[in-house]
Amino acid sequence: MVLRRRLAELRHSWRTTHALPVLTVALIVVITVVDLASSPDVHLGPLLVVAPALAASFAGPRLTAGIGAVAVGAEVLIAVLRGGLTTRNHLMQVIALAAISVLVWYLCLRREQRRHEVVRLRSVAEAAQRVLLRPLPRRVGSLRIASFYLAADDEAQIGGDLYALARTDAGIRLIIGDVRGKGLAAIGDAAQLLGAFREGAHRFATLPELAAALEESICRYLAELSPSDADADERFITGIVADLCEDDGVGALTTFGHPPPLLLRDGRVHTLDARRPAPPLGVCQGTGAADYVVDTFTLRTRDILVLYTDGVTEARAPDGTFYPLVERVARWSGLGPEGLLDHLRHDLPAYVGGRLADDAAVVAIERTPALLPGRHRADPADAVSLTAAEPAAEPPGTDPGHRPSTRATFLGRRLYAAPGVGRPAVSKVAR
Repeated sequence: MVLRRRLAELRHSWRTTHALPVLTVALIVVITVVDLASSPDVHLGPLLVVAPALAASFAGPRLTAGIGAVAVGAEVLIAVLRGGLTTRNHLMQVIALAAISVLVWYLCLRREQRRHEVVRLRSVAEAAQRVLLRPLPRRVGSLRIASFYLAADDEAQIGGDLYALARTDAGIRLIIGDVRGKGLAAIGDAAQLLGAFREGAHRFATLPELAAALEESICRYLAELSPSDADADERFITGIVADLCEDDGVGALTTFGHPPPLLLRDGRVHTLDARRPAPPLGVCQGTGAADYVVDTFTLRTRDILVLYTDGVTEARAPDGTFYPLVERVARWSGLGPEGLLDHLRHDLPAYVGGRLADDAAVVAIERTPALLPGRHRADPADAVSLTAAEPAAEPPGTDPGHRPSTRATFLGRRLYAAPGVGRPAVSKVAR
């Protein structure tokens, strides 16, 4: 398959660099021969202007200038053999063809200059977009991670959707979000939230504290925009922040107005609905850490956690039918995170008929049986029991290298350190 595609690319490249110029020169030769073979009252020389115009459609300035020079030379040859350059008719034909060839060359030159400028600007924009939306690692310990982003704007790689990941002592901390709106304003809001998350992910021990810090950052940012942006008061961001232990798969979610994640287990799809989702970020109602609820779950071996934005579930077919995400992920759940997202990435645009109406982002995380060297994996049942009570203090002299379920204990501290958060309810899916 790869070889066939490569051969097709080579054939296309050969046609562009060799076949088309040869055909253009052949056209000049044919026009010249037919003109000379025709009666003196038939003048086909003006048709030579087609050659430089045609060359400008596929060639650069140099080749266009060369073909224009060949066309002018052919016109001079016709004039010499038809009575000389001294006749007014032939002289005007040569001058007109030369002038048009120069004009075509200049327009081709300007087009190439603009094209190179656009390429440079696009490369800078793509570099900035890659800095803003950094690629997620493909593996963290026992966790396999895959992601994709489909921008509704054909000229952009990112828009108002976002995701980011940070390494923690327990495993990973993740955010996925969706900014209301499109364009540069949405990208600015996404950049603000991503910056706040990357800073706060390592500063705050609990998800409620992190969510409250993100809310404060977004509200402050929007308040600064209000005097110059009339729409600042109507902007907000939905999202989910999550902690996931790489060793035992114990996870925690805090949701603010975002679609619930999906958990794929044994070919079935379960929805991890939030018990009490918080308002979206940017609503600015004085939400504090105590207002954010933590929901817990367990990612067993070979389970896949799928987080997504509403650009996926609200995508519509031409007949108005919403994209059946649950049905699709159930069909491809056995392909692993990379295979699952590869199918989604191609199926989603095909379902809507080409172009998405909204940005779409998906992150898939699978827990594999692979162990990190020197680490102990806790049994899922142990992980749940550890998050069901305050972790006890360790007796003096305990060897940290021989403590069981250290990662789950750390996550337990994070869950119970949140102000106003009682015992977390383990989802039925997690048991």
